[in-house]
Amino acid sequence: MDAFCRLSCFCLVVILVTRAGHGAEVTYDGRSLIIDGQRKLLFSGSIHYPRSTPDMWPSLISKAKFGGLDVIESYVFWNLHEPQPGQYDFSGRLDIVRFIKEIQAQGLYACIRIGPFIESEWTGLPFWLHDVPGIVFRSDNEPFKFYMQNFTTKIVSLFKSEGLYAPQGGPIILQQIENEYQNVEKGFGDKGPPYVRWAAAMAVGLQTGVPWVMCKQDDAPDPVINACNGRKCGVTFVGPNSPNKPALWTENWTSFYQVYGDKTPLRSAEDIAFNVALFIARKNGSFINYYMYHGGTNFGRTASSYIITSYYDQAPLDEYGFLSQPKWGHLKDLHAAIKLCSHTILSGVATIATLGQQQEAYIYNGESGECAALLLNNDNATTVVVQFQNSSYELPSTSISILPDCKNVAFNTAKAILLKKFEQVTAQCNERLILPKLKFDSADQWSEFKEVVPTFDETTLRSNSLLEHMNTTKDRSDYLWYTVSVDSSETQPVLSVDSLGHVLHAFVNGAPAGSAHGTHNNPSFTLERTINLSQGLNNISLLSATVGLPDSGAYLERRALGLQRVTIEDKQGTKDLSNSSWGYQVGLLEESSAAQWSKFGASPQPLTWYKVLFDAPEGDDPLSLNLGSMGKGEAWINGESIGRYWVSFLTADGSPSQTWYHIPRSFLQPKGNQLVLFEEESGNPLQITIGSVSRNKECALVSNSNLLHVNSSKNHKRNS
Repeated sequence: MDAFCRLSCFCLVVILVTRAGHGAEVTYDGRSLIIDGQRKLLFSGSIHYPRSTPDMWPSLISKAKFGGLDVIESYVFWNLHEPQPGQYDFSGRLDIVRFIKEIQAQGLYACIRIGPFIESEWTGLPFWLHDVPGIVFRSDNEPFKFYMQNFTTKIVSLFKSEGLYAPQGGPIILQQIENEYQNVEKGFGDKGPPYVRWAAAMAVGLQTGVPWVMCKQDDAPDPVINACNGRKCGVTFVGPNSPNKPALWTENWTSFYQVYGDKTPLRSAEDIAFNVALFIARKNGSFINYYMYHGGTNFGRTASSYIITSYYDQAPLDEYGFLSQPKWGHLKDLHAAIKLCSHTILSGVATIATLGQQQEAYIYNGESGECAALLLNNDNATTVVVQFQNSSYELPSTSISILPDCKNVAFNTAKAILLKKFEQVTAQCNERLILPKLKFDSADQWSEFKEVVPTFDETTLRSNSLLEHMNTTKDRSDYLWYTVSVDSSETQPVLSVDSLGHVLHAFVNGAPAGSAHGTHNNPSFTLERTINLSQGLNNISLLSATVGLPDSGAYLERRALGLQRVTIEDKQGTKDLSNSSWGYQVGLLEESSAAQWSKFGASPQPLTWYKVLFDAPEGDDPLSLNLGSMGKGEAWINGESIGRYWVSFLTADGSPSQTWYHIPRSFLQPKGNQLVLFEEESGNPLQITIGSVSRNKECALVSNSNLLHVNSSKNHKRNS
C-alpha cells in the first residue's frame, strides 16, 4: 500500500461502516439508477483485475476514489477463469472476489460486465469452445448458449455465495450481459435477434437483484438497459429504448488501444470532460464509465491480434498506477463540480434556453428554489460571451461551464477553475521518469539456448495439406512449425508463401531465408524470397507465429490464421507445395522444457532463448524492463510472462510502439530472480536494463479566480 492509499484510509473506513450490515435495493427509472431510494449520478472507472496485480488493487481503487469516482467497473475474463471445460481458476490476479471486496472496503460500488464475450482487445473466449461440435459463437446456437449459460451462472453463483450483490450488502449495483452485439448482429441473420432475447432472459432469470445492461444494443429487451459506448455519447447515443430506462454510458474511451506499428493514441482531458458534461445535459445521462481508468498490462499471451502489451497507458491512471496528469486532476475537478449540483440535476425540472447560434443553457430548477445550469458553447473555433440570467459568461470554444447555483462558474470543461468551498486540488502535469537500476551488459551474466529448426523427418504430426494455425496449436503456443522436404535440381528458385497472419520466419536447410508479417488492419501477407537449395533433398521449415487471437466480428470460430499456399518457382515452372506431405511441430523446445542451456555466444542469432539472474532493486517504486535493443519475442520473470514485445515493428516516424515493459514488484523475490526471453530476430540482450519508474515535473493549473459559496445544502449532498 503506497502513501497515497494510506492517507485515504481513515475516511474510507468511515464510509465502509455506513454501508456495511444491510442490503441496498437497486432499481431505476427514466432518470437514473436508484439505490436505497436515492437517485444517483454516478462516475465509474474501468480497472481490470487481470491487467494488474493484487498488491496494486488497493492503491488503484483509492486513487480512483480520490479522483471522484463512485463505481469501479471490470469485465469478467472467461478464457482465464475456465481454461478447460468445468475447470475454474480464481487464484492470484484472477481472484475477482478479492478484487470486488477491495472495492467495497474502499466504499465504492461495482459494475461487473460478465459478458461472457467481452472483446476488450483480449483473447476473451476459451479456445476449447472451438472443439465443441456444431458450435457457432454468439448466436442462437444451442452448444454456445449451453456453455455461455454455464459460465454466467457460475459467476453469478460465486458472487451470491460471497454476498457481493447490493441487496445482500455487497457493492455490485450493475452488471452486463453480452458486449456490443449490435455491431455483428446482422452477420448472424435470423440467428441474431433470438440470441439477444435469450441472453437477456437468461441473465434476468438468474435473479441477482440488480439491473442488467447491454452496451451498443439499441433494442435491449426489457428490463435490460441499453447503454452507449464511444467518445461522444452526448451526440451519438440514440437514447434509452424505453422512457422507464436511464441513459448510461458504459465506455467513455479515455484514449484508445494501441497496436504494433502505431503511435500512442491520445485524447485530451478537455475533450473527455466536455463530452461527459454534454451527455449529462443533452441525454440526461446519469452514469458515465471511463474506459479505461487504469489500463494496465496485457500479461502473457492474452492480448488480441497485434495489440501491444501496455494497455491504455494514457488513461487517468497510467500502466504503473501513477496519476496521469492533467487528465486525472481535470476529471476530478469535473466530478466535484457536477456533484455539487447532482441532486438538482436529477430531481429538478429541466429546461433549455438558447444563448446564441451554437450556445445553449441547460437549466435545472428544484422544488426548494435550487438552481443549476450547464452553459454550452458548441462552436469549435470561437470563444464567445453569453448572457445568462442577467450575467455575462465567457465560454471557450467547445466547452461547457458548470454553474451549481446558476450564478457562479465552478468548472469549465476547457479549463480548471477552482473556487471557494471546492476542494483545493492541483492538476499536475508530469512526465514519467525511468532511472536505471540494473544493467545486463556482461556476456558472462547470460545463458542462451538456440531453438532447433525442425526438419520434416523430426516431426510426428503429419498432414497432406496446410493446417490452420489456431486449430492446430489450440492456443498452447504462439508458434507452429510447418516443414516439408523438397527434391530440387534448381539451386536458386523463388519461394512464395501466402499467410493469413501474423508473422512468418522461413528457413531452408536450417539457415534463415527471410521473414514477413502483416498488420492489425491487414494481417494477410506474402513472403517471397529467392532461396538457396542443394541438389537433391532439401528441408524447408516455416515458423508461423500469431500475435494474439482475433477478438471481434461474427463467426469467430471460423477465423483462420497461418499458411494458406506455398509455391516454388524455377525455370521449369511453378510447383505448388500446399498439398504435399507436411510435418508439424506445435510450439518451441524451451516451452516443453527440452532446452539445453549454454554460455552466451559471440553474436546474437534469431530464434534464441536468453536467461539471466538478478536481485530485486531496492525500494518500492514500480520497475520496468528496457527491451529497446531486442526485436520480437516474449519475456518472463520467474516464470510469469510480462507479455510479448515487438520492438522492431516501427511506427511511421521510425520509433517502436513500446520498449519499456512493466515488471510488477509482486513477481520478484529479494534474490535470485530469473529473466527469460525468447528472441525471434537478432536482438542484443547485452543492452537490456531494468529501471525504476516515477513521475515528476509538477505544474499547477489552479486558477486565482474569485471564491464561491454555494448555499444549497442539498447541492453539497455527497453523491455516493
